[in-house]
Amino acid sequence: MRDPPLGELESEVLQSLAALGEAPAREVRRSLEGDGTRVAYTTVATILSRLFRKGLVRRRRERCRGGSRYVYRASDFERKYLAQLLKGVVDMFGPSGVVHLNEEIEKMQPSEQRELKRRLNL
Repeated sequence: MRDPPLGELESEVLQSLAALGEAPAREVRRSLEGDGTRVAYTTVATILSRLFRKGLVRRRRERCRGGSRYVYRASDFERKYLAQLLKGVVDMFGPSGVVHLNEEIEKMQPSEQRELKRRLNL
């Protein structure tokens, strides 16, 4: 079964984690709050666990005061996520969706097209 697309808050958590490099849930929450997104620690921890199950983040356990905690870092998620989005276009819209997507890509600047191909390893 294919993972559903990321929700808005999942995307924000993933972006914050990528900017931090590596961090426990508490630091990710603090980063989100600094960017104007107020969210509970438990919500961030739950989202990070979901992102881990989807293979979009990695984690390691470390000892800390009071026990242990997970420290997360973004995995090489971009290619996997883009591939899922492309498959979603095909699944939802069939050949006409692919044609429309190709037309949109053709409208991009050559540098943007190159960057997209680089990200997809094409």
